[in-house]
Amino acid sequence: MLPVSLEHLEGTVGRYWHPLEDGRIQCDLCPRYCRLHDGQRGMCFVRARRGDQLILVTYGRSSGFCIDPIEKKPLNHFLPGTPVLSFGTAGCNLACKFCQNWSISKSREWDTLADEASPERIAQAAKQTGCKSVAFTYNDPVIFHEYAIDVAQACRALGIKTVAVTAGYVCKEPREEFYRHMDAANVDLKGFTEGFYRQLTGGHLEPVLETLKYLKHETKVWFEITTLVIPGENDSSVEIGQLVEWVARELGPDVPLHFTAFHPDWKMLDKPVTPSKTLARARQIGLKTGLRYVYTGNILNEEGSSTCCHECGSRLIGRFGYDITEWNLTAAGNCSACGTPCAGVFEAKPGTWGSRRLPVILSHFAGSRQAG
Repeated sequence: MLPVSLEHLEGTVGRYWHPLEDGRIQCDLCPRYCRLHDGQRGMCFVRARRGDQLILVTYGRSSGFCIDPIEKKPLNHFLPGTPVLSFGTAGCNLACKFCQNWSISKSREWDTLADEASPERIAQAAKQTGCKSVAFTYNDPVIFHEYAIDVAQACRALGIKTVAVTAGYVCKEPREEFYRHMDAANVDLKGFTEGFYRQLTGGHLEPVLETLKYLKHETKVWFEITTLVIPGENDSSVEIGQLVEWVARELGPDVPLHFTAFHPDWKMLDKPVTPSKTLARARQIGLKTGLRYVYTGNILNEEGSSTCCHECGSRLIGRFGYDITEWNLTAAGNCSACGTPCAGVFEAKPGTWGSRRLPVILSHFAGSRQAG
């Protein structure tokens, strides 16, 4: 556990913890079950013990806000073409050696958290900028559970949807509370062996699989899955085959799966960029297994990023990068050629945000700070 001076920090009292007989308190939010003495924080960096309570020290503070295309999350079947107000805080409850957002998720600097915003201000900013949704991203919203839920509630009051971009590493009870407030999610299924998770993420595979099964069978949350394909680590045809077979068997054919390209980062600078042919192979394995919507990401490939009808093969949504180039869905979300429904959450027409990325300064918007 990490020691930190907490006296100068504002924070809201966290949920999901209990005292231990030896005087420590145990955080029950995620399967790490960090056990803390006074003044210590958990591995995630943002949940810490102060006195006899567990506090969330980053409530109301963000590492920055930006309007992105929803396809960047990536979500290809949730309000395509629309803008999403994206933000994160700092820290993470996994220790991925290949982290692609390490400057945020591995941050231990309070300067990272320079942008203050109440839940109400975030919701107002989304509404005033024309965003259909707000995404908790860049680092995992599981660790700022209370803040994310408060933001989601403020957004729902204004008709704004919320999206969780997460590794799915969370315990049963907080998972149930969290997803009651979410409309969509993208879950990182980082690999499909316990060895991969243990050695490269510092976590375990089974809790992630439990989250995916929970989302499918016990919620109405629209979700998609992303697997970052790392050369020599999780790119074998055998492992990819096992992954897609599990998705088809446990979650069904309509859950979209994204295979995305790795680039050297954080503590895995020795690995090469994922070849496009590896992603194409993974996509074909998924399609042959019976999955209907399998995509390739972090590369420009129109075939791998477009949505096709699983019945007649017509292109339903053409994409080049994050730009929508073609739209052949009816107002009801069916194939305009054969009438087969396309799984997802669609509006009558796609958005026109395109591939723009627009930084946002939250202080320019109304909304009072209410930090728990």
